[in-house]
Amino acid sequence: MQQRVYECRMDSVNELKLCLIDVWNSLQQNVIDAAINEWRKRLRACVHADGQHFEHLLRAHVPNKVMDK
Repeated sequence: MQQRVYECRMDSVNELKLCLIDVWNSLQQNVIDAAINEWRKRLRACVHADGQHFEHLLRAHVPNKVMDK
């Protein structure tokens, strides 16, 4: 999304807002769903790590039920 927004020519904050809306509206639903699912995994890992570093939990493919504690 960021790359597509940067392709827009903008001279004001309002033009940036319009470009963001256009790009957002062009996203396919499966892309949005995948992003939401990825954030759920990241949030679970963050909670499991008590807010500390959690990237290692994502790389280890920790099952959701382990991170749901």
